[in-house]
Amino acid sequence: MKIERIDVGPRMSKCVVHGDTVYLAGIVANYPKGKNVTQQTQDIVRQIDGFLAQAGTDKSKLLTATIWITDMATFGEMNAVWDGWVSQGNTPARATVEARLATPDYKVEIMVVAGK
Repeated sequence: MKIERIDVGPRMSKCVVHGDTVYLAGIVANYPKGKNVTQQTQDIVRQIDGFLAQAGTDKSKLLTATIWITDMATFGEMNAVWDGWVSQGNTPARATVEARLATPDYKVEIMVVAGK
C-alpha cells in the first residue's frame, strides 16, 4: 500500500497518509511565545485543517484526537475553541491529558487521525 508523507523534516513528517488513513503528528502553535491557550488552539486547528486538506480529507472524517495541555485549569478555554471547530455529529474519540510540552511557550498540542 502506498505511503505519502507531507511536510517531511529530518526528524518527522507532520502528516502521513497510508491507504485511506491520515495520521498527523502532534501539532503545536506557530510562534507560540506570548499566545494564550485560545490563540494557540485556534492556530493548531487551522493547521490541522490545512494538513487534512492536503491529504484529501477534512475534520468531518476525524477518527481520534489526543490533546495535551500544560494546565488543566485551561481545559475549558481549549474546549471552547475545539467545540466551535469540530464537526458536530462527527466528533472523534478523544483524550485530553495534562503534560509538560517541549518548551514552556507551548500550552497545547493536538494529534489527530482521520479517514479519507
